Amino acid sequence: MAPPDRSGADREVTSERGPVHVVAEVLSAKKLGAFRHLTLVAPGVAERYRPGNFVAVSVGDGPSRGLLARRSFWIHRVRPTGSHGATIELVVEPTGVGSTWLAGLSQGDRVELTGPLGRPFAQPKEPVTCLLVGEGYAAAPLFPLVERLRERFCVVTMLLGAPDEQHLFGALEARRSVTEVKVVTADGSVGTKGTIAQVVGEVVQKVEADVVYATGSRETLHAAALAAEEQGAWSQTALEVAQPCATGLCHGCAVPVVGEDGVGRRVRACADGPVFRGDRVQWAELGVS
Repeated sequence: MAPPDRSGADREVTSERGPVHVVAEVLSAKKLGAFRHLTLVAPGVAERYRPGNFVAVSVGDGPSRGLLARRSFWIHRVRPTGSHGATIELVVEPTGVGSTWLAGLSQGDRVELTGPLGRPFAQPKEPVTCLLVGEGYAAAPLFPLVERLRERFCVVTMLLGAPDEQHLFGALEARRSVTEVKVVTADGSVGTKGTIAQVVGEVVQKVEADVVYATGSRETLHAAALAAEEQGAWSQTALEVAQPCATGLCHGCAVPVVGEDGVGRRVRACADGPVFRGDRVQWAELGVS
């Protein structure tokens, strides 16, 4: 099987249609389980978007804003809205100062952001069997990827997991979009009781996946990458790490990887990722055994 088309994806994000910095307006904000779903009017961002891209948001108000680093959030979707043009959608879990501030925005509020940023998911050149693994809110960027894979006549299965029902994202939509969906929750409130790391190997084998795409915690990504490698499949893992500038200038988001030449090196999550081949990431150095 040919590997996902990484070269084509690279050209899309390094072309002259690069990221833009805009003042976005909140078109709508609604509660979605434990998360906040925001729709933003961000001129120029949606037109440049590819599945797997993210935006860097300047968080905070007044004097406090200068004390907070920008926060990165996956783009969930882009949608046309008529008079407002194309919008972007973000799914936010309010856990820290920055994400809580963003989740507290209301319709009509404005926020500065830069995007789309990062290298997107590489997509197969031919119809293959794909497993998409998503944990919690991090599953958000997988849904536009489903659409692209189906356009390429791929068979798509999704494995979604979370600690509980409140933190499960997209299970109903997944059932309408893909061939098969498996859900696991740590407390057993929805689907099978357990974690993604416990079941992903079995699911990869069952569906005979050629490509595995994964989003979520490092433990989940590592488990998905290992399962893919054991199956002889390719894996694409979307890493979440702190990104102080999110543009590649500060080199503050280093990820240890092994290059095509077999030599270990550190690359920038924001500019060289955040999507990496799972078998290239040095998980032990990331603190994942």
